[in-house]
Amino acid sequence: SQLEGLCSFLQLSTCPEHLLVRFCGWLLALTPNLSYTSATVLAEQLFLRRVLSLTQPPSRHLMAALASFCSKYSQPFCRVLVAAVLQEPGEGAEQTKLVCELVEECLEPDSVRLVLSQVLELPLSEKLLPVVQAVLGRQEVLPPELFDLLVLTLCRQAPAFATSLNYAKLVTAMLTMYQSQVS
Repeated sequence: SQLEGLCSFLQLSTCPEHLLVRFCGWLLALTPNLSYTSATVLAEQLFLRRVLSLTQPPSRHLMAALASFCSKYSQPFCRVLVAAVLQEPGEGAEQTKLVCELVEECLEPDSVRLVLSQVLELPLSEKLLPVVQAVLGRQEVLPPELFDLLVLTLCRQAPAFATSLNYAKLVTAMLTMYQSQVS
């Protein structure tokens, strides 16, 4: 609560994006590293409102700040920001593109698997298919239980996506990348 109060006092959720990049640089230089709880609070205070309100692609400053924060604190970042984007009702096209870009370029393998498990906890939708595609594009080795859950989810959801091009691309990618594991 003290950190939330400090963030509010400093108005970090509304600070200009070029200052956000600097602030994230300072955060990365801190030793010892922030605790998981502190990093979670900062991820929420620094980025959540900005990302959920995107109506166009993020600025290069915002992307730089997100990438730098993710580089060191990707687990808390995924728990707060990615979870909120995935659960946000509606299309959220810019938010989904942002999550895909972070998955493809910034997140560590453990965090990529975390994103996939977060997606699989939700009812699959057209909005979530590109995120799964981005995860598969990383060609990470998936733990057997997560892979089985992905296959099961895709099989169960097949009738709902009978006319979906994104679903067809996703299944094709699954069969191509993991052909030795799919029976």
